[in-house]
Amino acid sequence: MPGNTFGSLFCVTTWGESHGPALGAVIDGCPPNFPLTEKDIQIELNRRRPGQSEVGTARNEEDKVKILSGVFNGKTLGTPISLIIENKDHQSKDYSKIKNLYRPGHADLAWDIKYKIRDYRGGGRSSGRETAARVMAGAIAKKYLYSKFKTKIIGHTIQVADIKAISFNEKAIEQNNIRCADPKIAKAMEKLVLETKKDGDSVGGIAEFIIKMPPSGLGEPVFDKLQADLGKALFSIATIKGVEFGLGFESARRCGSQNNDEFINKNGKITTGTNNAGGIYGGISIGTDIIIRVAIKPASSILKTQNTVDTKGTKSTIKVEGRHDACIIPRLIPVAQSMIAIVLMDHVLRQKTME
Repeated sequence: MPGNTFGSLFCVTTWGESHGPALGAVIDGCPPNFPLTEKDIQIELNRRRPGQSEVGTARNEEDKVKILSGVFNGKTLGTPISLIIENKDHQSKDYSKIKNLYRPGHADLAWDIKYKIRDYRGGGRSSGRETAARVMAGAIAKKYLYSKFKTKIIGHTIQVADIKAISFNEKAIEQNNIRCADPKIAKAMEKLVLETKKDGDSVGGIAEFIIKMPPSGLGEPVFDKLQADLGKALFSIATIKGVEFGLGFESARRCGSQNNDEFINKNGKITTGTNNAGGIYGGISIGTDIIIRVAIKPASSILKTQNTVDTKGTKSTIKVEGRHDACIIPRLIPVAQSMIAIVLMDHVLRQKTME
C-alpha cells in the first residue's frame, strides 16, 4: 500500500499537496446515525490553522471545511465521509528560486531518491500542511469518543527548548499562544520563541497528552498493542522525533519495585495506586489515564543561511524564504490529539467486533 491510509476499521485516507488547489480526507467506517456537522470539524481545524499568532507561520488559510459525502440531515450514513478544504493563501513563488536545492531537515532528497519527482512548492505532500486533513478526521473520532465514553484528550506544551512548565492549569492551555498549562512559564516560552524567530531560527520542545476516561480493553496483546498503534500514529507526524508512555525513559533508571503500579480496590473498582505505565498494560488499556509525551524537533524551514547542494550535487547555500513556524508545538498539539483519537476510535470499533 502507498501509505496514505491509516486504520483498520476506522480508515482515514488523506490527499492533497501544500500548494495544490485543496486538501482532503476520506473517512470510512464511521458508524451510521451519528450527529455530525461541518461546525464540529471546523472547531478543530481552527485550533490548527496557520496565522493564529506570531509564534507560528503568517500563512493565513481560512481552512473552511466542506462535507462532500457521508452525511445527510446532520447524521452520518455509515458510508464514506469525504471532507475538503481549499488552499487559498499559498505563495509558490517563494520556492521557485530554490526548487533545485535540497533544504536541510526536509524530505526533498528522500523524495527524489524514492519517486524521481517532487512538488517543490512547500514540500508538496511531505509538508506539514497535509496534517490539516488528519485534523478533519480526528474531529469526528474525538466527538464520537466523548459522546460515547466521555473520553477527553488533553494536550499541552510542557517544554520549549530548556524552559519547562512547572504548574498545570488545564483552563490556561487555550488562553496562551504556546498552549502551555502554566501561564507564567508560557510567557517565558513565548518570549524565547519570538526572540528565536527574530534571529531567523526555530525551536523545538515537548508536548504531553493526557487521555482522560479512555475505554478499557482497547489494544491487542501482540503486534497491535495500543501503545504500538499510538506510537506509529504519532511518529507518522514528521516533526515528532520521540514518543514515551507513562514514565517513559525514566523507567530505565528505576527498579521494578519502584516502577510497578500496584493494584488497589478503590470504591469497589480495581485500579492502580500509581500510573507509571501510563494506563496501558500488556498493550491493553484498563481505563486509567493514558499518558503520552512527544519530542518535537525545531521546524526545518528557517531564514538563516545554510549549506547544501543542488540536485546535481554542486555545493551551494540556501535561505528558505516564505512564512514558517518559529515553534510548531502549538499547532502540532491538535494534530497529535487527532491521531490519538483516530487510533482509539479504530480500536473501539475493533473491540466491538469481539463483543
